[in-house]
Amino acid sequence: MFDALPIPKRGPLVPVIRLQGMIAASASPGRLNDATLAPLIEAAFRRGKPAAVALVINSPGGSPVQSALVAARIRRLADEREIPVHAFVEDVAASGGYWLATAGDDITVDANSIVGSIGVISAGFGLHEFIGRYGIERRVYTSGASKSQLDPFRPENPDDVARLRALQDQVHANFIAQVKDRRGAKLADEDLFTGEFWVGKRAVELGLADTVGQMVPTLKERYGDKLRLRPYGIRRPLLSRLGLGLANDALAIVEERAQYARFGL
Repeated sequence: MFDALPIPKRGPLVPVIRLQGMIAASASPGRLNDATLAPLIEAAFRRGKPAAVALVINSPGGSPVQSALVAARIRRLADEREIPVHAFVEDVAASGGYWLATAGDDITVDANSIVGSIGVISAGFGLHEFIGRYGIERRVYTSGASKSQLDPFRPENPDDVARLRALQDQVHANFIAQVKDRRGAKLADEDLFTGEFWVGKRAVELGLADTVGQMVPTLKERYGDKLRLRPYGIRRPLLSRLGLGLANDALAIVEERAQYARFGL
């Protein structure tokens, strides 16, 4: 008798990994890094039988190392398990955020999404005149000529700046190689690697994205109306959820707002 009962067929499963916030090695709330995201990414690719994996990205960037590690993990699992990856950009996928987006086999943006900023930035302050005004003397002792570099409490050293820019050029070259490897012939014949960023449709025209749209309708068009979405995202630490650690949370929020402000957000 039971053999005659119809068994409803379940729709295709698409895990949705939310990548929202700054990319940094630190364990501050909301930070994206490989150590924090690894369990989520592994579970998304290995639980059940996913028809695809979706990435929802809203990040102004951050650490190039962590960006590369997270993107590489996604690609490694996608290739091993032969699962397509679809990236969807919300407000911004810039700098390291765009590096994450390149982990997708295709990239969908909103008409108002900010995309690009393929470059490397380093910022700081020079405080030597300030401490000198108050009679404070900086004392540093090293056993190597290059051990102390870019000291904000000393006048800027041209040799230090040259070394920093040489390092930035290497990281920039790695970023460019990632974009060219993942986007290939889709890229327009223009210089897209100056650090400039673009909005929605223009990003598509330049080949940095594939289409303008939103996640749910795009996935339903691909996988049908019976599509099952399973969300994966970083949970806030217990202390943050209880309202503790407010000072650290506030500093993290200020830092993140400064990053988003670079793109007018």
